[in-house]
Amino acid sequence: MKRFGVIVGVGVLICAAAYSAAYFLGTAPARKMAQEKYPELVWLKKEFNLSDAEFTRIAELHAAYQPCCGEMCGRIAAKNAEIREALAKSNEITPEVERKLAEAAALRTECQKAMLKHFIEVSQSMPAEEGKRYLAWVEDKTFLSMQGESMPGMAAHHDHGDE
Repeated sequence: MKRFGVIVGVGVLICAAAYSAAYFLGTAPARKMAQEKYPELVWLKKEFNLSDAEFTRIAELHAAYQPCCGEMCGRIAAKNAEIREALAKSNEITPEVERKLAEAAALRTECQKAMLKHFIEVSQSMPAEEGKRYLAWVEDKTFLSMQGESMPGMAAHHDHGDE
């Protein structure tokens, strides 16, 4: 009986060691990526075959664009709240609701222009063919795929409806 307990104990230790090794090796790429300065951009470097210098430039563009994006998101969320408030006052489309809808549309257009400008800057920081491929990809994921939806170009970037 003592021998059986030793065999089971050694088996459990071997299984635990094997699991730990598999887990450690399997998560190594993700752990390495998480330690990068901009882990959310690492996929971009791989997908578009970027050099370290190109990646650094794109990371700088990303960091510079973030405050603009955050500010724009806040403005859109505030305007959406104003629209909800105006709609709560009446069950009709009042001149105030119309004005706020037009203001929200203008904000979304401003946001789309800023996003497109950013995407173009990023694409210009890549090798020419990769830049074209990137620009086609982001256009498809943001602007072109959203035709006819309530917020063209925004759903792939952010959902401002409940902010």
